[in-house]
Amino acid sequence: MSRLQPRSFSSPVSSRVSELLDEFKYHLGSGTLWPELAHQLFDEMLRQPVPVSARALGGLFSALARARPSTACTDGPALAIDLFNRHRIAPDIYTYNILINCCHRACRPDLGPAFFGCLLKTGITTDVITYSSLLQCFCDMKRTEEALDLLLHRVSDNLPDAISYSVILKSFCDNGRSQCALDLLQMMAKKGADHSPNVVSYNLVINGFFKEGEISKACDLFHEMIQQGFVPDVVTYNSVINALCKARAMDKAEVVLRSMVHNSVQPDVVTYNSLIQGFLTTGQLKEAFRLLKVMRSQGVMPSVVTCTSVMDYLCKHGRIKEAEETFYSMAVSGRKPDTVSYSIMLLGYAIEGSLVKMIDLCEMMARDGVVPDLRCFNILIKAYAKYGRMDVAMLFFEDMLKQGVKPNGFTYLIVISAFCKMGRMDDAMEKFNEMIDMGVPLDTEVYMCMVEGYFNHGDSMKAEEFITKMKNRDIHHKPWKGNR
Repeated sequence: MSRLQPRSFSSPVSSRVSELLDEFKYHLGSGTLWPELAHQLFDEMLRQPVPVSARALGGLFSALARARPSTACTDGPALAIDLFNRHRIAPDIYTYNILINCCHRACRPDLGPAFFGCLLKTGITTDVITYSSLLQCFCDMKRTEEALDLLLHRVSDNLPDAISYSVILKSFCDNGRSQCALDLLQMMAKKGADHSPNVVSYNLVINGFFKEGEISKACDLFHEMIQQGFVPDVVTYNSVINALCKARAMDKAEVVLRSMVHNSVQPDVVTYNSLIQGFLTTGQLKEAFRLLKVMRSQGVMPSVVTCTSVMDYLCKHGRIKEAEETFYSMAVSGRKPDTVSYSIMLLGYAIEGSLVKMIDLCEMMARDGVVPDLRCFNILIKAYAKYGRMDVAMLFFEDMLKQGVKPNGFTYLIVISAFCKMGRMDDAMEKFNEMIDMGVPLDTEVYMCMVEGYFNHGDSMKAEEFITKMKNRDIHHKPWKGNR
């Protein structure tokens, strides 16, 4: 297999160094850069008579920082840090910035301040990228207050920019402290110049308030943003529309949509998904279908999420045929149904008792390479158990275990309940014991199934034994009401 000729990291460098750098990048790009090989190549580079330039090393570390995980190299940023620590090199500010950023990417933020300390000792002048990466490390360690103190009191006023502030704004919002983020945002506005907030800054805080359920504060900030002369982008509008739809304030959501279009911001699939889901949640199917037509007319193709939302509504309202049409239309238009789509369709077929169609759908899943999840298996097992087809239900149960999907309490409840109703108490007991062995928590319903099963089939002694077990496990016994 011939190798691609990768772009050199830097020039000029010696011919051998250039070859080694290209070799390094080739293995990284092809997913064959094992850590041992990386250290071997790196060490040989440093032994060359012509020193490797700091810029070339920076390019190498940058490539590692951006590398996708592979079998050979599962963590590029971590490998970059390891290479730096195990080999003597003289990096420049560019390399240090990459290394500090690698600490964030490798989930080793504790090493960021250490690299920063090394940087200060060299006397190399720091820049805004240095501080943005360092602030990110502090925030990763949940030390946002220290990051804020560093930003406000220890960094030269001409260094921080909106990106540096955004790191801290995001950290506050991610940790449920959006009010602190708002205070910082207002401080930025007062400082002005390079410290001024931008659309991204506002988006972070608006979204933070929405996540905390502070809809009023989020909407106030949205309007304040517009008053300050900032034009909301699609991210801003999507946050506001999504929150209003979740709050079932569909009239207000449509007002924001009209404002979005008026300001020449094109709604995307996320915008329409929020609105369609909102209309479906409020039972306005006609409005949801109207929006589907609008989005298509605007050249926005419905996604799998869009179709899944519609299918879910239709199945829950017994309109299985229409849901089926939506499901198969996805494949026709090149959108591959996911596990959620399949589980919704399986549930629809289960509701109408179409067991054969359920099997056909399972075969389609296998052909498409979609692996059933716990919900899919529970739907299948319950459907076949409901119609007394325990032979098929147990085949699905065994297949579930083979696929590495662990049954939960609901799975066992379905099986145990079905066996009890059929009088197959030995099988029910076997599954009850298996449930304990698997470490699945027992609850009242499972015990009551066993109790009622024994009572219904004339074994009151066993029933009383299970009631005693319930009391011993501090599970409160519900009065027995006969057949359920």
